[in-house]
Amino acid sequence: MSRWNSRGLRGSALEEMINMTNQLYWQHGLAVIQKVPTPITPVEVSNKERIITKAFFGEKSTVDYIGVVQGIPICFDAKETQSKNLPINNIHQHQLAFMEAFSQQEGVAFLLVHFKTEGQIFFLPIEEIRKHYDTAQNGGRKSIPHSAFESKYLVRNEEGFPVHYLKAINTYLV
Repeated sequence: MSRWNSRGLRGSALEEMINMTNQLYWQHGLAVIQKVPTPITPVEVSNKERIITKAFFGEKSTVDYIGVVQGIPICFDAKETQSKNLPINNIHQHQLAFMEAFSQQEGVAFLLVHFKTEGQIFFLPIEEIRKHYDTAQNGGRKSIPHSAFESKYLVRNEEGFPVHYLKAINTYLV
């Protein structure tokens, strides 16, 4: 379990729950979703222990997860926040560009946002992300308030899936 106090591992608890869910989705034949590895460039390697001891993040990564659900391509990023809003600066321009390009190719692109203080996870579709991002870029609110997240997109721990986001995808597609 990842515990390093680093900006790069801020959402690791959420990602572990998503990883468990994705494994269960695969086992049940519901979806094939993979974690996209963060590109790194090794600087120091311990040949004796065969581990990377020092590295830096290379090129910008796109999203955290990519895959297919019953023939529908999906991509998403996992975000966590301690406050009652999601800061827009947590959504990077290159991630937004990738998700929009993915969506234009008939894929479903979204964020899973975990409000830690509320104990809630929401599905946020690309169209909503863009709307709030543009508002911030034009001098408006620099965050997405908890109240802006629709209850129909609340992701629950149910049916044995820790983060059962397929139900939110289904609601979005209907």
